[in-house]
Amino acid sequence: MRATTIHAPYDLRVEDVPEPVAQLPTDAVVRVLRACICGSDLWAYRGESARQPGQRIGHEFLGLVEETGSEVTDFRRGDLVVAPFMWSDGVCEYCKEGLTTSCVHGGFWGSVGYDGGQGEAVRVPFADGTLVRLPADAASDDQLLSALLTLSDVMGTGHHAALGAGVRPGTNVVVVGDGAVGLCAVLAAVRLGAERVIALGRHQVRTDIARGFGASDVVAERGDAAVEAVRELTGGQGAHCVVEAVGTEQSMRTAVNVTRDGGAIGFVGVPHGSSTGLDLSVMFDRNITLRGGVAPVRTYIPDLLPDVLDGSLDPSPVFDLTVDLEGVPGGYKAMDERTALKVMVTN
Repeated sequence: MRATTIHAPYDLRVEDVPEPVAQLPTDAVVRVLRACICGSDLWAYRGESARQPGQRIGHEFLGLVEETGSEVTDFRRGDLVVAPFMWSDGVCEYCKEGLTTSCVHGGFWGSVGYDGGQGEAVRVPFADGTLVRLPADAASDDQLLSALLTLSDVMGTGHHAALGAGVRPGTNVVVVGDGAVGLCAVLAAVRLGAERVIALGRHQVRTDIARGFGASDVVAERGDAAVEAVRELTGGQGAHCVVEAVGTEQSMRTAVNVTRDGGAIGFVGVPHGSSTGLDLSVMFDRNITLRGGVAPVRTYIPDLLPDVLDGSLDPSPVFDLTVDLEGVPGGYKAMDERTALKVMVTN
């Protein structure tokens, strides 16, 4: 089969690799229908996150179950399923608490020795604890498939950020970051009843999506100018709830400075670059709460899925470029050069 591999910074290849098989009784093999490229994949692409030459890549996919191990009870051949960006056993103490990303037997797609989502098929460990079944007829609806694909990562991660920020009916929300996760956080905040959502971003294509998702205001400034603009919009106090969806020191500083005293920040931007210089005493003095981290999207899919299926939640506009599997290297280039927001891969 064909799959995407990474060999060095900016050196992605689509190569022939062995077909996956169910190696353990709890495994399943999923034939990928849709996958996508994540902003966090770019750190490996740029060489900022180490990978071994030839390692697989990609962690967002949905497809059809092709094979199941003898102990898999919840799925059978032909089922349409979505996979969260980590596999989990579903039965350990962390999984029972909903923190599937800390599963004692869990792992990330594309780890050394495991398949990545940007390929024709994937071996899925702990299929019963990892996969979520989708309605079979969704396979014939391209827009719905696109929306469902976001449940593998970005929609669930945006939801995690909104929950971490304490979004509830009547709150003011600021979203720092206009990538796919930040845009999905706008959707999540609206879904949770936010009264006002202020999106920070400078790229009109992206901020237009934010407005379409329900953002009431857009702030294009950065740094101190952005903080001043947000405070003007919030009566000088800042927002109750702030999402940080970038992962840099500057974005976190902005998030802290636009948060109202007693407010909360939900941070889901994968940290990169310098992480020094954040003054915790400011957060202490102003009673600002910081929550977030790796989103346990497997826990969130059952809650978000019904809204996607009935059309009340449609994150599909975050995909603005579609490529086939052979076009994945070009998709990375487009996202790296910011000519694409998020790339969908079709098989």
